[in-house]
Amino acid sequence: MSVEQPLWQALTAYRVLTLLYALGLCVYSFDDYDHPIGAVVYMAVLTLWTALTFRMVASAERCTRRFLAGDLGIAVTGILLTPLVDSHDRIAEGTPTLPSIWTMGAVLGFAIKGGWRWGASASTVVCAANVIERGGFAQDTVHMLSLVWVASVGIGYVVEVARASERTLARALRIEAATRERERLARDIHDSVLQVLAMVQRRGAAIGGEAAELGRMAGEQEIALRTLVSTGLVARPRTGEDEAEAAADPGGPPDAVDPPVPPCPPDSERSDGGPCDLRALLAPHAGSRVTFSEPGAPVLLPAGVAGELAAAVGAALDNVRVHAGDDPHAWILLEDEPDAVMVTVRDDGPGIPEGRLADAEAEGRLGVALSIRGRLRDLGGTAEWISAPGQGTEVELTVPKASAKKPKQKGEAAR
Repeated sequence: MSVEQPLWQALTAYRVLTLLYALGLCVYSFDDYDHPIGAVVYMAVLTLWTALTFRMVASAERCTRRFLAGDLGIAVTGILLTPLVDSHDRIAEGTPTLPSIWTMGAVLGFAIKGGWRWGASASTVVCAANVIERGGFAQDTVHMLSLVWVASVGIGYVVEVARASERTLARALRIEAATRERERLARDIHDSVLQVLAMVQRRGAAIGGEAAELGRMAGEQEIALRTLVSTGLVARPRTGEDEAEAAADPGGPPDAVDPPVPPCPPDSERSDGGPCDLRALLAPHAGSRVTFSEPGAPVLLPAGVAGELAAAVGAALDNVRVHAGDDPHAWILLEDEPDAVMVTVRDDGPGIPEGRLADAEAEGRLGVALSIRGRLRDLGGTAEWISAPGQGTEVELTVPKASAKKPKQKGEAAR
């Protein structure tokens, strides 16, 4: 049951009880009214309205804006009719208005439905109507209206906090369920697929020849599958419930375990141009010769930026495979800094002699110039090489978050 549902039930009871109270006041003051028939007619309308709309305040779905506006209109009309029905002396003495405390029910409906801002707006309208009815700011009037305003704002704020808590609890339950399912799948995969891949890798290495290549590929797939199971980078499809939560709480924090945005597939862009998780684009590069290290939380970038940065990383790994000698090992480190996203690709190859990159570009070998440096330049970022003969090569790819924008054009890997 929703945490705010008891508030709607309490409001339903409040409207009935305050109606009975208003009717009792009308009967008690019947002989004191200047125009008692007018008071009776209004109370009859108020009673009929409360009876016909009894179910409207039973839940948030039934309590529409149109109903709330009508409810507030009935209350304000009763307040403004009071000077026409009652005597001026009785009004000056602080006699309750025709709807009396029933009016607070209309204000509370706004507060529960829309939060403290709606409650403050409705209570302000009621305060203005009471000031007009009294003909000025009497001390008792100001005291009562202050209580109405504070109560409506306070209840509205409590409702907003309750809704946020409910969304947090629902998200935590989904995360727990997803974690349990991931653990179950991990056990099943470990007992079947991973063991088979490990066996193929060992037997292939022992047999040699073409079987050794098959074993190497099985080892890479084993590592990639372990990474997928342990990190859970395959996000579930976004549901209508998630969309409703995002609309109700636009300032909410991103969900690190159950990411609200799906990762973008490599070499493509999301049709909506929204953000995607860069980790999901880089994780497939992990294998027996490539180690991928990542943050525990999603690294969100615009789809085009993430795709181009991942392509630049792929180009750097291609350079490792081509130029780093036999059986090179590479490391990918993804860092999410406050102002920038940095990806470092390092290998244990022979390194790059000084001036070799400039010579390659002059010779027309534009792999580094276009596939890596050109992509980062279009993104407003930088690409730096740190290398020394015999000590491997390190490529630092940096994209500032403030200047991250959709690339003007896709760079093409040229070797």
